[in-house]
Amino acid sequence: MERSLKALAKEAKRRMKKGFWKECEEKLASERSYAKEQGINESKLERYFQEKVASSIKGETPDEFYEKVKTMLLTEGEVSDAIGRLTDREYYATLSYAEKQRYNLELSERYLAALKRFKREYEFERK
Repeated sequence: MERSLKALAKEAKRRMKKGFWKECEEKLASERSYAKEQGINESKLERYFQEKVASSIKGETPDEFYEKVKTMLLTEGEVSDAIGRLTDREYYATLSYAEKQRYNLELSERYLAALKRFKREYEFERK
């Protein structure tokens, strides 16, 4: 959905009035001190934090597939049959052989991207 300049300005003004940026600064300061304690690279943490704030400003919704992968990784760790666990069995049964191959390839690409994102984000999330 395309937002108008007027709507964007209203949102920015609302963030300023409600202290959004002050909260962000305070949270970033606490995250920096935590990163120092844990020996985490602060510049990487700041880039991660910027991405997180930017996505919250844009109003991006969490990726359902990523959330599924994240839950699986947190509960069971990296498993050898991750693609099989993530496969939509009902949909998979309706596909032809060539479509199944394409589906598996696309699913594995999405899984690897989600795994990479998880490893990048998990480093900065407080345990």
